[in-house]
Amino acid sequence: MKKLLVANRGEIALRVMRTARRLGIPTVAVYSEADAKSMHVAFADEAYCIGPAPSSESYLRGDKIIETARRCGADAVHPGFGFLSENPTFCRAVNDAGLIFVGPSPEAMELMGGKLSAKTAVKAYGVPLAPGGDEPIRDPGAARRLAESIGFPVMLKASAGGGGKGMRIVENPADFDAMLRMAQSEALAAFGDDSVFVEKYIAAPRHVEIQILADAFGNVTHLFERECSIQRRHQKLVEEAPAAWMDEELRQKMAAAALNVARAAKYTGAGTVEFLVDGQRNFYFLEMNARIQVEHPVTEMITGVDIVEEQLRVADGQSLSYRQEDVAIRGHAIELRVCAEDPANNFLPDVGTLELFRPPRGKGIRVDAGVREGDEISVYYDPMFAKLVVWGQNRTEALRNMTRAIDRFVVAGVKTTLDFGRFVTTHPNFVSAEFDTGFVAKHFRPELLKREAGQAEILAAAAAVEFSPRALKPLPAKPLNPWWVRRA
Repeated sequence: MKKLLVANRGEIALRVMRTARRLGIPTVAVYSEADAKSMHVAFADEAYCIGPAPSSESYLRGDKIIETARRCGADAVHPGFGFLSENPTFCRAVNDAGLIFVGPSPEAMELMGGKLSAKTAVKAYGVPLAPGGDEPIRDPGAARRLAESIGFPVMLKASAGGGGKGMRIVENPADFDAMLRMAQSEALAAFGDDSVFVEKYIAAPRHVEIQILADAFGNVTHLFERECSIQRRHQKLVEEAPAAWMDEELRQKMAAAALNVARAAKYTGAGTVEFLVDGQRNFYFLEMNARIQVEHPVTEMITGVDIVEEQLRVADGQSLSYRQEDVAIRGHAIELRVCAEDPANNFLPDVGTLELFRPPRGKGIRVDAGVREGDEISVYYDPMFAKLVVWGQNRTEALRNMTRAIDRFVVAGVKTTLDFGRFVTTHPNFVSAEFDTGFVAKHFRPELLKREAGQAEILAAAAAVEFSPRALKPLPAKPLNPWWVRRA
């Protein structure tokens, strides 16, 4: 691998480039007109504009990205997450252009990208599945009878997508047909495919995922689990590793199931296998994400494995740099997604200029950010602009570090999820690890946010005094990467 183009923006583009630079691989940034002054553009060895601000005219233009790679001499493309990262057509086009795609094969993407095809594939490997149908609903009457045999409530799910779109919980048989039509309509609008299937609804589940890595030499490994149950509208907000309530027997069973999912897909690279866990600790396969996850830092913090480095090694035809017996859980890590959203107003996205951006520093703190003070938070892209990750020798220490880090994290100019993160990580149910995916709906109300109104402004004013004003400068040629401690 001689030169790497990162087909993404923001913090994940920087995250990939930092590891590539440490490995001596030159990097190429692509950017939209709105991102011309962004950090990932300043950091890369080369940068090229690929279109206007809307992602449909820039970051989703696979043809322009491949053309840019060819023009600048890049021989590899890392898609990051989001945008084209799980698009098998793009993956295949990259390969057809004679370039290296840093990720799984397009065939593995296609297999895992459809929930029904994924269920069929993993079923042959004995992976636990929630009771339900294995084919798209074509006969509403037959589907309703299947639902009755499973037992209400049931879940209607779009086969082609995720993120909560095309999903409906049906509690009453009389509502089945109407809910089916709504689910199909939403699936068609979101994914261009109205295929929907029926599955037993798992009430109050935990959402747990297993990080896997595999190479082309038959090595398939896991890096333990992440707890991702703190969500709103099926979008994760707080993640941690390991799961505080997990015992070793269940951990090994879930890890074995995740490895079998990878084998079923003939998977290579980094991927995440997601499960739902019910109140009796039964677990069921949910889906596989064929890319690096937003929350991968918590796994890196407890294992010492640089997941991006392993992605690059595998894509370059090398084997994984470690064996399963080489990795173990060390301490505890928690991540808060710092988004430009207003938790007091139903998490409505916010836009504006980062008048102040002062991330916390210190032992056990890692901040992956794609912005600097003075940058614009744009309406065009996902509102997440940073991730706050903390590590502790145990969960109690990690929780304490998170509270301190949030209190020292100063942002002015946009509303953020920082106060919400403090609410979550100090809530008795979270502290005691007694929560599920319904945590936000059950416990959160805007008036319960801990910090009084105006405290953020007080902190911002204090930070303005502590730090003398300075002009924004380009990133240094070889910036430090203080969060990373390579294992011995």
